[in-house]
Amino acid sequence: MMEGGAYGASFAGGAFDFQSFLKLPQTILRLLSWVFSIVVFATITAEGYMNVRAQQDLQCMFNANDGACNFGIGIGILAFLACVIFLILDAYFPQISNAKERKAIVLGDLVFSGTWTFLWFVCFCFLTNQWSQTSPALSAVGDAARAVITFSFFSIISWGLLTYFAYGRYRQGISEFDQEYRDPANDHASPYPPSSAPTGYQQSPFPHSQDQSGGYQPPTY
Repeated sequence: MMEGGAYGASFAGGAFDFQSFLKLPQTILRLLSWVFSIVVFATITAEGYMNVRAQQDLQCMFNANDGACNFGIGIGILAFLACVIFLILDAYFPQISNAKERKAIVLGDLVFSGTWTFLWFVCFCFLTNQWSQTSPALSAVGDAARAVITFSFFSIISWGLLTYFAYGRYRQGISEFDQEYRDPANDHASPYPPSSAPTGYQQSPFPHSQDQSGGYQPPTY
């Protein structure tokens, strides 16, 4: 368990400041991504299907391809729910004192944001391609289609920035964790330098005679 500002958050147990929370770049980006997702799936749901030539079946405004409309709606709804969940986690994040829980949240944010950046890019390219092949009979919904494509592009930018901020928080947390938990064996800031450490054997201060044969030697005259 780690108390403190791990993974870019303030000290655990601090008071929640709602105004400061709203001013955070990550909070602003989540709110923008939330709005963009609403525009995409709500526009497709409300105006994305229409009758063509008095047909009873509704057709998708993107080249009558239901898969294009379904893909845009699915990506938008999941992005909408994810923004709500991560906003709640961001608000609750400073109250979490466990470093492993913080790491799991930041890592989940990083993976999800990166995945949705890619999916919004795919959605933008897919819808743009389908709209370019759409027949003039569906031109009446041109404004709605262009709005969906435009906000899909904006979503690429917002989710890409969220990925960048999540990666920064992850790197910061890893760096702080390594500094907090250093290996004592590699810590050279000990009170006894290696050069002055006691050794297992020290030479006797009395010199030894070269003749070690022992016994009594009579004096010579």
